[in-house]
Amino acid sequence: MTLIQNAIERPIAVIAGMLMIVLFGVVALKTIPIQLAPDVERPVITITTKWPGAAPAEIEREILNRQETVFAGLEGLVSITGRAQLGRSRLTLEFSVDTDMNRALLLVANRLDRVSGYPGEVQEPTLKTTGTDDNAIAWFTIQRAADNSRPIHEYSDFIDDVIRERLERVPGIGEVNYYGGTKRQIQIIVDPQRLARYRLTIGEMSKALRDASVSLSAGSVDEGKRRYTVRAEGELSSLASIREVLIRSIEDPQTGRFSRVSVSDVAEVRFGYEAPVATIRVFGQPAMAMNATRRHGANVIETMTRLQSAVDELNETVISDAGLVLRQVYDETVYINSAIRLVQQNIWVGGLLAAIILLLFLRSLRATVIITIAIPVSVIGAFVAMALLGRSLNVISLAGIAFSVGMVVDAAIVVLENIFRLREQGQPIRKAALEGTKQVWGAVLVSALTTVMVFIPILTIELEAGQLFRDIAVAISIAVILSLLVSITLIPALSARLLKPTRKETSG
Repeated sequence: MTLIQNAIERPIAVIAGMLMIVLFGVVALKTIPIQLAPDVERPVITITTKWPGAAPAEIEREILNRQETVFAGLEGLVSITGRAQLGRSRLTLEFSVDTDMNRALLLVANRLDRVSGYPGEVQEPTLKTTGTDDNAIAWFTIQRAADNSRPIHEYSDFIDDVIRERLERVPGIGEVNYYGGTKRQIQIIVDPQRLARYRLTIGEMSKALRDASVSLSAGSVDEGKRRYTVRAEGELSSLASIREVLIRSIEDPQTGRFSRVSVSDVAEVRFGYEAPVATIRVFGQPAMAMNATRRHGANVIETMTRLQSAVDELNETVISDAGLVLRQVYDETVYINSAIRLVQQNIWVGGLLAAIILLLFLRSLRATVIITIAIPVSVIGAFVAMALLGRSLNVISLAGIAFSVGMVVDAAIVVLENIFRLREQGQPIRKAALEGTKQVWGAVLVSALTTVMVFIPILTIELEAGQLFRDIAVAISIAVILSLLVSITLIPALSARLLKPTRKETSG
């Protein structure tokens, strides 16, 4: 029991150690990420493939069936769910909870490369893992100013190149997505009458355009010690080059001459925008929507402050010049701050009620103060362990802290009550503090370990429920362990100095 005896003989060192724990806890509290809920990693990978204009039946036949065949038998795969809708497909792969998702993502990407035979218009599939990081921390609407008559959906390039690029550079922001816009495209408006006059079809015109936009390797040319790679570049890079594409050469039966029929003879070539497939309205006015997700481990409150500063900067400069208005319509930090304030209030009220109950039963202000000191030391010290373990400060972890407020005083009450009993029997205060702590430290240790053991199964559960409630287990376990340390060091040290001596000691 050297630890207990040293604590009684060196109270200044014990108090200094406890103050250091509190100080480190306050510092750790500043570094712990603050968010609404704990990070929950779901063993799910989503594959999205776009095929503009394709019907769901075509997408199922040409895309989903091929992908499902390739992924059958993938290691750790539990289920495959495919969904086809107009213009896109979504394939959801769910894995077992013990699967290494980084390795699974690599295996999925390798197998996806084996899928071949997609129609020419199908875009490159995209992979995405699922987790709480995907939840948006902010939503914005983009609307036209009062004096702007340009359709809002035509601002996609501006939003992508200017607004999105700026917001994604905000520290802590993971991804910015926008909805409701259309991409700029080259449109070829065919005149059916002119097409019929030259006896051409849409198929012939499409084939001519495809053939004219093909780049081929033409081998290599050796010149001395050098070798040059030769390629035939046939990409159409301008409206003029598209207009000049030859569709067919037609011979005049009277003169025998050949006349060239190009795209400009049968169609109009121009820049335009895709037809909107969805409409977003805010208070009856057309708009576009934009959201932002946080980077893993980022502090949501700090990230939101930086994001709002960037939005204000954009509204005052480029967005205003473009005749647009960017407004925030959802802020996750509002709910985070409200929830944190509520839990903090419960912690303060719980601690105050615990102190009042102790005062009523112990009927000693000094004893109540000694035990109450265990609450902030154990609770604030728990933040150090949470920071070292990479946990976040959220509603769940704060709930664990609130639960632990009543638990951390149990060991201190047992120790102090035994010291108080021995003191009333006439033992000197220092001896009562030492012997009283020695007699019950085993019971206090078993009680603390029993509480910790109850939460160990939660730490081993890999399902979403285990990940969600892991912060409660960590917060309570660390606080209880610290309360054990406080009860066998700080409580006897303070008791030997603060408790009143008995009448025998006073008269003697």
